[in-house]
Amino acid sequence: MTHYCDSAPGDPLHAPYHDHEYGFPVIDDQILFERLVLEINQAGLSWALMLKKRPGFQAAFRGFDPAVVAAFDDQDRARLLADAGIIRNRLKIDAVIENARRIVLLQAEFGSFAAWIDRHHPQDKLDWVKIFKKQFKFMGPEVVGEFLMSTGYLPGAHRPDCPVYKTIATRSPRWMSATV
Repeated sequence: MTHYCDSAPGDPLHAPYHDHEYGFPVIDDQILFERLVLEINQAGLSWALMLKKRPGFQAAFRGFDPAVVAAFDDQDRARLLADAGIIRNRLKIDAVIENARRIVLLQAEFGSFAAWIDRHHPQDKLDWVKIFKKQFKFMGPEVVGEFLMSTGYLPGAHRPDCPVYKTIATRSPRWMSATV
């Protein structure tokens, strides 16, 4: 099985994400929401497609501000379903809007989406999946696992011999201090 650390370096599409984002600790709610949106939309599709369409998602979902997306209405939903710059799947679009509403509620209760995640940390992947399925829509093991790996909450984004692994380690990702 090929690891992302084998295929991404040198690739004009994947290398920047691999080298500067994937697995790095994230505490910014807009970035967390962006990753959740991209992982939901990636389900059944390739990550390359998500990276290519990322600017379209950025525009369509107004900079990934959960409060803005939470206020989307039927007119916004119709706009999204007609937008060729994103994945035009009604279930995924509905999940993103509903998840934004749920994130806004978590922000009100915990101060931030990141604080809510931190409140549940550490967990193993199976427990994380249960927590996310209970709280959000369109949450399967791959969506949850990749979301948490990509944001530094679960290990596995990079192999230990990958140079990026060493860089991430200096930033103390949550999974490095985890004892489940």
